[in-house]
Amino acid sequence: MRIERLLAATLFVVAQAVLATPKIEHWTTPAGAQVYFVAAAEIPMLDVRVVFNAGSACDGAKPGLASFTAGLMHEGAGELDTNAFHDALGATGASLGTGAMRDMAWVSLRTLSDPASADPALALMQSTIRNPRFDAAALERLREQALIGLKSEKESPDAMAERTFFAALYGDHPYGSPTAGTEDSVKAFTRADVIAFHQRYYVAANATVAIVGATDRAGAERIAAAVLRDVPAGEPAAPLPPVAPLAAAREAHVEFPATQSHVWIGQTGLKRGDPDYFALIVGNHVLGGNGLVSILADEIREKRGLSYSAQSQFEPLAEAGPFLASLQTKASQEAEALKVLRATLAKFVAEGPSEKALAAAKQNLVGGFPLRLDGNGKIIEYLAMIGFYHLPLDYLDTFTERVAKITVDDVRDAFRRRVDPARMVTVTVGKQSGTR
Repeated sequence: MRIERLLAATLFVVAQAVLATPKIEHWTTPAGAQVYFVAAAEIPMLDVRVVFNAGSACDGAKPGLASFTAGLMHEGAGELDTNAFHDALGATGASLGTGAMRDMAWVSLRTLSDPASADPALALMQSTIRNPRFDAAALERLREQALIGLKSEKESPDAMAERTFFAALYGDHPYGSPTAGTEDSVKAFTRADVIAFHQRYYVAANATVAIVGATDRAGAERIAAAVLRDVPAGEPAAPLPPVAPLAAAREAHVEFPATQSHVWIGQTGLKRGDPDYFALIVGNHVLGGNGLVSILADEIREKRGLSYSAQSQFEPLAEAGPFLASLQTKASQEAEALKVLRATLAKFVAEGPSEKALAAAKQNLVGGFPLRLDGNGKIIEYLAMIGFYHLPLDYLDTFTERVAKITVDDVRDAFRRRVDPARMVTVTVGKQSGTR
């Protein structure tokens, strides 16, 4: 314990010296949007990201509608059809993107900060948010692209594993809905569906605005007002239902004509802001989150040659996201690789990491943290995450300190309470193997 305390103290000192984190300012607009701002005067650029609680968890009975809507918002707005919109955007030199994941959808902009470039780019962003055209021609073009993407998924064992895993783990919960939808749902989307989704969720009270760049607080306030100009106040999205823990183990197999088998095992994990977050994330870095030097890679790849790679991760979401461990192996070795994967996980849950392995993991996380913030593009992703998930404003300031303070007992206790090797979803994609 003395060595562990000494290592923790050393890492704490390193954590204090390793990074000057950006200062985050926060305010709420009159319409209810949350704004988070970091001044970065070093380069004459602005990054603006408006995040809405409008991810696939809001799809309801129309899987894929959130992603479909987000994609269409990039296809013309206001008086500008698709071609005219992209010509106008190109003239500004800015880049604008839209997208959606399980929890959130976003509109993002990167532009030079001088008004001659920024003002027209911000106007296009505002029009994208407030007045997307949803033209019939664009809708049909994106429908065809979405259907091609869904057909391509069927040729990707990883994509099939992900879709099957989330369906098996979450069932009827909104997280079980495939983010890209299904062929039937995509074929059924109407312009009225898209308009209704946009009108419900792309409102100020459901928005978080993140701004990073060469401006001051007054400038950031003007930017936030500009991109949300005329956007209705609306109402926040309804809270998601809690995720029920697995009551028993489940297995699912997808037959796939390949020499390799893809194996995913996991269960519900944690949500953003969870008090066990740091113990689980640091522990997972030892278990399977640090590439080839992790325990899973050592046991499965190095010692037995069963897989080129094996890894594990927690994916925290607004409600309990998944804990997942995965590997790829020869179909003939699937049963053995899965057995080793399960045994290694069970041993780690029971015993936790060694002090040496934990110290190395913490040093890696603390030492590598500055690289996570070495550009405005990375900072704005953190800023949007902090705002969307209502994390404390000192999240970045305290990250390395909290990592440095994690002990072996903290990891062991958190994994024993939160990970049950006997209650796992197991998904295999490949040729049917023997007993698993």
